[in-house]
Amino acid sequence: MLRIPAPIALVLFLALSGAAPAQEERPPLPRERPEPTATTQAPAGPDLPRDRPDPMGAAQIAGPVAPAAPTEPPVEEPAAPPRDYQVACPAALNGEVTASALPPIHENLCGLQSPLSLEAVSANGRSVPLNAPVTTDCGMATALPGWVADVDRWLMATEDTRIETVNVGTNYACRNVNNAKGGNLSFHAFGDALDVIGFSLEDGRTITVEAAWPGTVEQGSRIIRFAHDAACTHFTTVLGPEANELHLDHLHLDLGCHGQRCTARLCE
Repeated sequence: MLRIPAPIALVLFLALSGAAPAQEERPPLPRERPEPTATTQAPAGPDLPRDRPDPMGAAQIAGPVAPAAPTEPPVEEPAAPPRDYQVACPAALNGEVTASALPPIHENLCGLQSPLSLEAVSANGRSVPLNAPVTTDCGMATALPGWVADVDRWLMATEDTRIETVNVGTNYACRNVNNAKGGNLSFHAFGDALDVIGFSLEDGRTITVEAAWPGTVEQGSRIIRFAHDAACTHFTTVLGPEANELHLDHLHLDLGCHGQRCTARLCE
């Protein structure tokens, strides 16, 4: 008897009976994942919420962060010095005096905001120089030309000569009245006072207050006394040799305020 192997017999049996062999079941394939888009976010880890970055992953990928380079502090521009507000002097603008503006003077409680270096005054159509420039204010520069012109006219009328130079002494000086250790500041401390010691004349004479006031006509007593009296019409303070011993050698002229309205005059 012919023996047919079992596998072949099974195939023949199924073929003759019309039944298809059972196929072996295969596990289902996973569904295709969609392509990631710009708005797709990776799922958060099991221990981290979605709205907090992974403190380890990004740092490990990017590597250690280099420390920021030190920056230089910004260079500050020096502050501009405060502006000095000075004023022009009409006497200098109009040619009544020859003067140049000086920087403001700030010296303790003394000083001037708009000081002038005064060199000459205009008198009777000509320029009459001072023997040395003086530091003064606009008030003195304004009053001085009229007084010099009065003295110069008197000399032309009575002595047939004219002023060659006005010889001056103390002008601006930061000190008290009469150089005292205490008391009030002098008007010299504000450039509003001038000491005149005499005149040099075109006829060659030099007239000084010290010699002429107690002296003779030849020494110029009439000239100095007229100059003293004429000054009382141009300045508010005039102190000569009869005021005190401190003024034996000069005429002190200033524009200090006297009286309630600053219109009174002190003439000694």
